[in-house]
Amino acid sequence: MSDAGNEIEGKAAAGYRVLARKYRPADFSSLIGQEPMVRTLTNAFSTGRIAQAWMLTGVRGVGKTTTARILARALNYKRDEIDTPSVDLSVPGEHCKAIMEGRHVDVVEMDAASHTGIDDIREIIERVRYAPVSARYKVYIIDEVHMLSTQAFNGLLKTLEEPPPHVKFIFATTEIRKVPITVLSRCQRFDLRRVDAGMLTDHLKKIAGLEGISVEDEAVAMVARAAEGSVRDALSIFDQSIAHGAGTVTAEQVRSMLGLADRGRVVDLFAHLMRGETAAALTEFRAQYDVGADPAAVLTDLAEFNHLVTRLRFVPSAANDASLSEEERRRGGEFAKQLSVRVLSRTWQMLLKGIPEVQSSNRPASAAEMVLIRIAHAADLPTLDEALKSLGDSPQGNSGGSPGQSTSSPPGGNGSASAIASSRMPVTSGGGQTMRLVETAPAAEAQYVAPPQPVEDAPPEVALKSLADIAALADTHRDKLFKVSLKQYVRLVRLEPGRLDVNLAGEAPRTLLGDLKGKLEAWTGRRWMVTLSREEGGPTLAEAEAARKNDAILDAKSDPAVAAILSRFPGARIIDVRIPNAPETETSEADLPPDPVEDDDETDF
Repeated sequence: MSDAGNEIEGKAAAGYRVLARKYRPADFSSLIGQEPMVRTLTNAFSTGRIAQAWMLTGVRGVGKTTTARILARALNYKRDEIDTPSVDLSVPGEHCKAIMEGRHVDVVEMDAASHTGIDDIREIIERVRYAPVSARYKVYIIDEVHMLSTQAFNGLLKTLEEPPPHVKFIFATTEIRKVPITVLSRCQRFDLRRVDAGMLTDHLKKIAGLEGISVEDEAVAMVARAAEGSVRDALSIFDQSIAHGAGTVTAEQVRSMLGLADRGRVVDLFAHLMRGETAAALTEFRAQYDVGADPAAVLTDLAEFNHLVTRLRFVPSAANDASLSEEERRRGGEFAKQLSVRVLSRTWQMLLKGIPEVQSSNRPASAAEMVLIRIAHAADLPTLDEALKSLGDSPQGNSGGSPGQSTSSPPGGNGSASAIASSRMPVTSGGGQTMRLVETAPAAEAQYVAPPQPVEDAPPEVALKSLADIAALADTHRDKLFKVSLKQYVRLVRLEPGRLDVNLAGEAPRTLLGDLKGKLEAWTGRRWMVTLSREEGGPTLAEAEAARKNDAILDAKSDPAVAAILSRFPGARIIDVRIPNAPETETSEADLPPDPVEDDDETDF
């Protein structure tokens, strides 16, 4: 290559500026995404209510330093026709170029990350007493101000509260919580927002037109999403993608460069997971991984699409986002109509837990596959409330079969054919779907449909008039533990056919009401509504039996023969009263509360 050619190439390389610097905003009109701040500053400048210090905060790349320079330019704006602070900077002023290039003598920029001590702040304090050299105001721009030491902040407080009229301070930080409240209270604070992906997409398309670059809409949308609201990051990624594609930006190139998955294929993977198609989901994931997709990025894209589907259920207009592809709009809307919020929330939680697992694993692909298996396995599982509702609706609530699956078997078979047939059908309960997406099997594929089983005769209705009747039922069904709980803790308020209102005494088990309802329905063959009443109710069975026993003992003590025996044997006491030829009581001593402990030297009769 000739020397002349080398010289031309050297000049081109030396004269190139990255897009983030080349298209850096020079006035408020070209500052995108920060309209509230611009409106506030415009009103403040027009009314002469200009603050003495500003605090600009926000994530990286949203324009904090750029805004500080534009603000310094507005404060010192001057030209032949105008000599006052102004936010209308359409015509460059006397000091504008030097300020925007960071070389004006009266606009001092300091990086607090490398100037953190009190000595650096003391130098500023000593210089603020002098008037500006040529501009209207001496402006101090301190970037990453949260890096200043405590002594430096304290040394700045007095000057910040009462600065000379010719001095203005502009602070910028990404960690607003690390700035002392005493400093914040002396500043006018502006929170610069993340730039919307749709706005970033339009901005990148505009720059592509100015640069004469051919771009695909999907590629620009991918860059905007990867930037996460940062304009500088978006321009840096876009600059890199232009170089990667040699002047042409395609979606495939951006995807390869960033290690992203194809958004269309992510939607396909999401569909496989929602149908519970584990093998298809793993095959699709492995295909994306083989072409360079990062496992954590695939799960992140799945989480984003899951969030999009959930959002479309409540905000259909979200489909108008410019950063979305046509396939995401169309299929996202379809999923939003088919999937319940409970299912989407469950998937979101599983992805949210799985992404850190993949990022921290030394085998990310395997970890990602395990996350996908868990999600696909949960596709045909009911949520907790659906399971409880289906058990409550079932005539035999404690049946071992899962909701939506046939528990009957064809004659001479093991029931596998009917289970396969029933697993392809949609199962709904309580307004929410159990299987998230289902494909109805064609009639020709159905191998066997179990015939309807004959309905067994319902058990004869049992008449219940008191708690004693329920205790007798417990005896009949040999449920000793339930009987003890019933007698110890249940107070009757109201008992009607199919309805029982009770109050609970003492430390009753939390499951007692549910157990009572389940036992009554199983033993009587009818529906029961068991409610906890605020009324006091009658005594428990144990209390009633203890009262009867005490009455019998008092009657026995008044008998002359018994009284004579008690007087003959000092310390003796009556522990039970039994009447000859009387029917035995239904209550054994084990069911009764223990008697009060008396003196050890007493003799029991």
